Amino acid sequence: MEEDKTKLKTGYTTGSCATAAAKAALLSIIAQKKIESIEILLPKRSFIQIPVHSCEFGSDKAKCSVIKDGGDDPDVTHGAEIIVELSLTDKINQLEIDGGEGVGIVTKPGLGLEINKAAINPVPKKMINENLREIGEKILVQKGIKVIISVPKGRELGPKTDNPRLGIINGISILGTSGIVIPFSTASYAASIRQNLDVAIAMGNDTVVLTTGGRSEDFAKKIVNLPDHCFVQMGDFSGYTIQQCAKKNIKKAYVVGFIGKLAKMAAGVKQTHVKGSKVDMMFLSKLAEKANANENVIESIKKANTARHVSEIIMENRVDGFFELICTETYKHMRNHSEQKVPIDVILFDFDGNILARKSEE
Repeated sequence: MEEDKTKLKTGYTTGSCATAAAKAALLSIIAQKKIESIEILLPKRSFIQIPVHSCEFGSDKAKCSVIKDGGDDPDVTHGAEIIVELSLTDKINQLEIDGGEGVGIVTKPGLGLEINKAAINPVPKKMINENLREIGEKILVQKGIKVIISVPKGRELGPKTDNPRLGIINGISILGTSGIVIPFSTASYAASIRQNLDVAIAMGNDTVVLTTGGRSEDFAKKIVNLPDHCFVQMGDFSGYTIQQCAKKNIKKAYVVGFIGKLAKMAAGVKQTHVKGSKVDMMFLSKLAEKANANENVIESIKKANTARHVSEIIMENRVDGFFELICTETYKHMRNHSEQKVPIDVILFDFDGNILARKSEE
């Protein structure tokens, strides 16, 4: 049977992987046998079955691992091995959870996690606690349980995530609020935007630079001198990000990007995901008309392939004022999304990092 390609496959979070490995480890000690698959309870009270990759056990310690399956969510941790070493201790009824190799260390405030401790979020900790207490009641009457989570590839994966900017070093975080990864996880992206803003505020900064991606961020860093944690990659979530800035009393936001994303923001699109919204060529042709472009230019913009193509047409024909109009419209919409609360400075870059146009408070 052919798989239905339209329905994206859900996966499970690093937190669920750690919980499954921990539960398998405890169960292998209790049952004195290898565990091949384990059912865990998720925060929303449903259950999920997770395969166990490896399992070694003795009488009072065990080591089990789970391979992270991000489903169809393109996550850098997909395929990583999450290992739990579990041992019984003399601390009666106590459950300790810590990070080992490849689990990041928290160095900045604002994440709701202890500084200089492992980056294991409260929800995964709670999941591990609940799942272990459920099967380990009898053990905990006489013993304690210690769980060490490690991720062999964590050190090399850490820099590919948002962790360095959030002040989490030397590894990945053990994350997850629901235990399940929803593909193209809007929820996890939104959470990382909020976290980033929280870190900036906790570090005493109230000015942020919102960029549409890595390249626009690199260019922005050359003209805006602020610490790393003040740069927030909002990706496609421009409306959401500026609303969060307003909520968190950010005093100034730079909005930075290239023609593609800014053309969508100028047209009033709050979420500029490629699949979800096309660049509106009619809208851009009207802006060109406003900038006194001639008929031929306006017609070729209507037929243009991409926003980049439009910018080439504008430059070739030396249409003055077009890029300024993009910035002005983006400015207007972003101010509205912030309920007029956040002063904004919009910067439009060309692909070499030169400023094409800019719009800020009058």
